[in-house]
Amino acid sequence: MKRMIVATMLLLGACSSPPDRAAPAATPTPTPTPSASASTPRADASIVDDRAVPAPGAQKTFRDWTVACDNVRRCAMTSLGTESDFPRVTMRVTRGAGPAGVVEIALDAPQGDIPAPATVLIDDRRFAVAGNGLSGDAAAAIARALANARSIAVLGAGNARIGTISPAGASAALRYIDAQQGRAGNVTALVARGEGAAATVPPAPPLPRIHAVAFAGTPAPITPALLRSMMRTGQCDTPMAGQTPRAHALADGATLVLLPCSSGAYNEIDALFVIRDGKAQPAQVDAPSGFEETGADSRTPVHSVINGDVEGGVLHSFAKGRGLGDCGVMQDFVWDGARLRLAEQRAMGECRGNPDYLTVWRARIERG
Repeated sequence: MKRMIVATMLLLGACSSPPDRAAPAATPTPTPTPSASASTPRADASIVDDRAVPAPGAQKTFRDWTVACDNVRRCAMTSLGTESDFPRVTMRVTRGAGPAGVVEIALDAPQGDIPAPATVLIDDRRFAVAGNGLSGDAAAAIARALANARSIAVLGAGNARIGTISPAGASAALRYIDAQQGRAGNVTALVARGEGAAATVPPAPPLPRIHAVAFAGTPAPITPALLRSMMRTGQCDTPMAGQTPRAHALADGATLVLLPCSSGAYNEIDALFVIRDGKAQPAQVDAPSGFEETGADSRTPVHSVINGDVEGGVLHSFAKGRGLGDCGVMQDFVWDGARLRLAEQRAMGECRGNPDYLTVWRARIERG
């Protein structure tokens, strides 16, 4: 059966119209992960796994800035290209949670190298920068200046103009960060400042911990019979010219298989299977993965990742909203002995020339 990859993801409404079906609810609540120790012995039972159910934060756009906070209330906002222009330079403002949350400013060049920035010019105020960014009080001063900015330019040596950044929406994005971090009406707020004491700002929650099994050993062979079975279960397109299954051994004796199932111009759907004792079963995942996370239909009845890759003991997924890769969802998963667990998720919901994906979920990986 031949099918077309759905690349117009509901998350990416700025790029195209959504598919002709009802929009899903906000992030589905996954079933809590059962303990892997019931079926798979642990090498180190003293390592704690918090069994946290992933709840990625929302991403919001205010005119020419988009903003997101993760599960430990670390927030970031980044500038976007205007409707008629791809940005030559972009700015990201990041702030950690808690009373002493540090502000960071980062500058980037989405279209390639730029001369080293020396100055950020906000209206008639000049702010020196060292290289591509700064942090602390100097960064906070720039962030506060953004709230009332009419123009933003980035200058290099000799005041040569590198590029401009739209200030539209920056103030609203900063207010959103203040609100999400409990700073509104507080002396630590960037925009919504008041007389509230810094000590009243809630601290950052701890990162959830995942006890992960290492990728190690020799993967199980994928026999023709196993391959046919997985293709049938995944309802995969055949043949996938030039695409072969990728098998990765896990230290607990299982083998993770990334099975190319369907493909489009810039996305490959990889159905996920686990081989144990010569039998292949669809992999279990503790959060929506691949196109599931975006709300688009992968047309694959098993969990999948997009453009999947394994590196450093982590399974990566990159669901692109368009070929430029400036929008979509990036996810990292680890294996806990029973299922794949979401360790990090980054998103860019606006196809407007800035590939600075914002973190919306993080966990700490514990191995042993």
